[in-house]
Amino acid sequence: MITPLLFLQLCVLSIVLPTTGSAFMLSGREDDLFAEILRDEAVSRLNQLGKVSDADGYLERTFMSPASVRAANLIRAWMEDAGLTTWMDYMGNVHGRVEGLNASAEALLIGSHLDTVVDAGIFDGSLGIISAISALKVLKSNGTLTNLIRPVEVIAFSDEEGVRFQSTFLGSAAVAGILPVSALQISDKSGVNVQDALKENSIAITEESLFQLKYDPQSVWGYIEVHIEQGPVLEWVGFPLGVVKGIAGQTRLKVTVRGSQGHAGTVPMSLRQDPMAASAELIMLLESLCKNPKDFLSYDGHCNDSTVESLSNSLVCTVGEISTWPSASNVIPGQVTFTVDLRAMDNMGREAVLYELSNRMYEICERRSVSCIIERKHDANAVICDSELTSELKFAANAALKRITGEIQDEVPVLMSGAGHDAMAMSHLTKVGMLFVRCRGGVSHSPAEHVLDDDVWAAGLSILAFLETHM
Repeated sequence: MITPLLFLQLCVLSIVLPTTGSAFMLSGREDDLFAEILRDEAVSRLNQLGKVSDADGYLERTFMSPASVRAANLIRAWMEDAGLTTWMDYMGNVHGRVEGLNASAEALLIGSHLDTVVDAGIFDGSLGIISAISALKVLKSNGTLTNLIRPVEVIAFSDEEGVRFQSTFLGSAAVAGILPVSALQISDKSGVNVQDALKENSIAITEESLFQLKYDPQSVWGYIEVHIEQGPVLEWVGFPLGVVKGIAGQTRLKVTVRGSQGHAGTVPMSLRQDPMAASAELIMLLESLCKNPKDFLSYDGHCNDSTVESLSNSLVCTVGEISTWPSASNVIPGQVTFTVDLRAMDNMGREAVLYELSNRMYEICERRSVSCIIERKHDANAVICDSELTSELKFAANAALKRITGEIQDEVPVLMSGAGHDAMAMSHLTKVGMLFVRCRGGVSHSPAEHVLDDDVWAAGLSILAFLETHM
């Protein structure tokens, strides 16, 4: 059986273990490699941003929360320190731009997200923003920032994780022009909708201004994103950096199961219509289907051998949130709601799984005499990164590692991403490329998330090398 770890390892292309072991040996003069900006200051800023939280004792920044606004202001100040012209748009995204030699040329966009999950690590999203700002600050410090042949714009997206409104990519989808007007009316658990959350922060977004956020595709040359790997492959092969070949597609569901609320001590088991017991069976179905999709899917025109094989290697499903009403220990619940996060590399296969899952869920609910409502809250197709940008990022990563180590290194790994990124939304606007940075143990979405200081340095130096090819 192919485990998720083995699958990730199999996705690594043309790779040879480096002779230096599990970590690169650093050499050369640090002052020639801008370590003070790309490593020391960048790491300090990551730690500083990691303290900007809405919670005491752990990191949490959700869309338009007080902490996210403070983080946006901090990032904007760092952009201005790097010589960029800054602004915040109607969706709370923070932009920093330098026009270069030709303000009318197609722009290079570099971005990642400033929001976090609950009890987050400090590198997810933030690393991509700060590394880009640091690289541009180096160009400012050596007097070459205005030598760029095209405009370069760094964007700190306001929402990627989708924690508050269960609708990911609010920020990048708006810029890409794929965010529907209806998204403004999505409400959080407190009943506050997206439009209200923006209004509370003095941002009066309207249907017209939402459409104005979309960038003209003719004005954009491409989009790149630096992000922690959130997986173990780079650490396993001993490389600090890897380029991304593609990103798995994903669907988020909200499942609501309604039964008959009653007294825990007086309703006989044979007469119960218990949505909690039904939900437990539904969740077990999900786990079984996602562990062994070939046992559930039929082979027809919509699901062939290659599709099932792809699902066996890449399909992952998660129930991350569950709530009950009225949520009392002595009451049979009247309603249970839970979320489903389903991801796969094959779009057709993902749809086949969703179709089979839905049918079987409805059958279970009917057999148990409870009602079942399945809502699709988010969909994103798998994305293949642009070959030109991937090649340029690979060259830049190689150049950066050579500058740090003073030696020619083995080929930079090429990976697939099981996690979603803003690049998925931006792919609807322009060509996209991504660079992954090694993280300890592959751990992410956790305070244990960690990136070595020298790997932060390597990431910044790679962006710098990429920018230098556009001068």
